[in-house]
Amino acid sequence: MSIGRTLLIAGGGLSLAAAALHVAVIFGGPDWYRFFGAGEAMARAAERGSWKPVAITLVIAAGLAIWAAYAFSGAGLIRRLPLLRTGLVVISAIYLLRALVLPHAVIFMPDVVTPFLIWTSLIVLAYGLAYAAGTFLHWPALSPKGAN
Repeated sequence: MSIGRTLLIAGGGLSLAAAALHVAVIFGGPDWYRFFGAGEAMARAAERGSWKPVAITLVIAAGLAIWAAYAFSGAGLIRRLPLLRTGLVVISAIYLLRALVLPHAVIFMPDVVTPFLIWTSLIVLAYGLAYAAGTFLHWPALSPKGAN
């Protein structure tokens, strides 16, 4: 198995775990929203029984699950998804751009740097590197005519 394929599988697994964690937050309730950094407004809305935190969290979980499917598709574990190469490049970019929030905050807004921001930025950096490196290394196989 190629290292690119392995990295795509790892990236997909990480995205799927993140999706599952988002669903768990819904069941964990307001304290979980607070702990996982969703913000006090989301936690209070969950306390009031508002549908918005659930809907927002489910949309995020669904997006992460779709991203996992793209990684698994790129690795050849499931059927080829539409715009596979483009999707993997865009997903890689989104994860890596989100990771850049930390250095930006350190330089321009040091008062907003929290342990949550540090950890989440490092986590999405790992996700982004897995997707980007996996996509780059497995690029020929990602072609519609490739060995996928």
